[in-house]
Amino acid sequence: MSAPTENRSTVTEREAREVAEAARERDWHRPSFAKELFLGRFRLDLVHPHPMPAEESVRRGEEFLAKLRAFCETEIDSARIEREARIPDAVVAGLKELGALGMKIDPRYGGLGLSQLYYNKALALVGSVSPAVGALLSAHQSIGVPQPLKMFGTPEQKDAFLPRCARTDISAFLLTEPDVGSDPARLATTAVPEGDAYVLDGVKLWTTNGVVADLLVVMARVPKSEGHQGGITAFVVEAGSEGITVEHRNAFMGLRGIENGVTRFHRVRVPAAHRIGPEGAGLKIALTTLNTGRLSLPAMCAGAGKWCLKIAREWSAEREQWGKPVALHEAVGAKISFIAATTFALEAVLDLSSQMADEDRNDIRIEAALAKLYGSEMAWKMADELVQIRGGRGYETAESLKARGERAVPAEQMLRDLRINRIFEGSTEIMHLLIAREAVDAHLSVAGDLIDPAKSLTEKAKAGAQAGVFYAKWLPKLVAGPGQLPTSYGEFRHGVDLSAHLRYVERTARRLARATFYGMSRWQGRMETKQGFLGRIVDIGAELFAMSAACVRAERLRTRDEHGREAYQLADAFCHQARIRVEELFGRLWSNTDDLDHKVVKGVLGGAYTWLEEGIVDPSEDGPWIADATPGPSAHPNARRPYGD
Repeated sequence: MSAPTENRSTVTEREAREVAEAARERDWHRPSFAKELFLGRFRLDLVHPHPMPAEESVRRGEEFLAKLRAFCETEIDSARIEREARIPDAVVAGLKELGALGMKIDPRYGGLGLSQLYYNKALALVGSVSPAVGALLSAHQSIGVPQPLKMFGTPEQKDAFLPRCARTDISAFLLTEPDVGSDPARLATTAVPEGDAYVLDGVKLWTTNGVVADLLVVMARVPKSEGHQGGITAFVVEAGSEGITVEHRNAFMGLRGIENGVTRFHRVRVPAAHRIGPEGAGLKIALTTLNTGRLSLPAMCAGAGKWCLKIAREWSAEREQWGKPVALHEAVGAKISFIAATTFALEAVLDLSSQMADEDRNDIRIEAALAKLYGSEMAWKMADELVQIRGGRGYETAESLKARGERAVPAEQMLRDLRINRIFEGSTEIMHLLIAREAVDAHLSVAGDLIDPAKSLTEKAKAGAQAGVFYAKWLPKLVAGPGQLPTSYGEFRHGVDLSAHLRYVERTARRLARATFYGMSRWQGRMETKQGFLGRIVDIGAELFAMSAACVRAERLRTRDEHGREAYQLADAFCHQARIRVEELFGRLWSNTDDLDHKVVKGVLGGAYTWLEEGIVDPSEDGPWIADATPGPSAHPNARRPYGD
């Protein structure tokens, strides 16, 4: 029998939701293309003409990419990293010398000051040769010390830590705990005020870069007391501080060179000057940091798509079956077309979101979340299709292929490495809920009190009046629009007609908004429990966003005479494929097995189907499902291993 997990904090569902809601960035000060899309308003003017980077930004970015490419081609041995499950110290030293640790850090602190666009191009490049190296750089800069300090740090904190992060020190972000994932209300690590410092106690799990880090961003709960408002708070912590122990270096099915561990804090003193922002602002800081930080994952997913396309093209032209290349057989050709079209769309979503982040004119919290969700799901599918195209060779390791005299193509490794992206920085399921919450924000702002059982009749009456005014103006606009006019978006008609796809997006955005409103009317306060419905709503929005980005990118390339004809063909193919997926998702909004699935799940948990498990032997070893994380001194040797030590 597995031992019960001790020291679990108990938090009600309502309390957990209140913590998450309090951490949300509630106001919308700038327009959002994706937010408008979910409201049934196709604001093409927010993304077209496609925003372009400044010439100086392009010059600096291209200069760095050239140096980085040369380094990747000559100094990074991907097979060695996979074989030894380590990134060699020399590789990390070379990256530091290049300035790769400070790609997004302002030059005044010793960084390169690259734009989000070129930072993502760099991650796509590095991630294509070694996803583990890409994860190292991304975790350090996208969610590690540099980004939260850039946005929320004091001048003194920036002066003290950013020069180190730019050139020498690797950082990590520590939020997750053994019994706390996407539910931070149950965070158990504490930071108790003591004089001019805080004393940290607790255990953190899955700390990417944690094994090798020099600096940590740690989320801990400050108890409420006199002079302290308390709450989840962010701190910069020296990784070598007394009382910090890396108890274990984790191993995974992919990303075998990643330095991810379990970190214990036992009476670790952290100066109050190292607190980022006020007490209680930790989750808001984390979520705001992720608004752009999430773009690092779709960057590497887009790079993976490019690699899948290259291998699929070369192999499918070489391999013959029944008298012709396998690419010319329809079953294989459809997979190649999917990979090519989807790679084009992923890069379109990434570049558009990145440039909007650089310009800071739009609120991109939904766009970045959609890019992460869509990129991680589609990259996994592309890698899976590549393995299928390669057949038995796709399942065989690169090392084995090489040993028997064939080209060492790590297709199966790509599949394993990409799988984590559907979990990293918000699983697909959590991203669905996060995006859905933002997508229905306008509705909850005017009608939320109507469906809140805790509100009084007076409050509900006031909300009803507000909702009546809002919906009287909003609902009629969902009836008709430019998508019904054959001449709309005519500037996207050049040989291949993309205007029809944009008209489809406009019509479908209104249809999506009507479906969302109907769902809210039907389920009211139970809407948040309809995760299947909400997930499909979000997936439809993701497809519409990707279609828009693909068309806008194709037109930009055409006007710049950069493979415009081919770009139009790829955008057209992608949009046709996406429309089929959208129609299927709409069908599943109302025709699905959600209720039946719930009954089956209750039966499974209640033991009604244990007879179905008979006839097997479970190879799992005994032990608790969740490791004990009781605060206290460590009983393990310190596995921390800074690079170069």
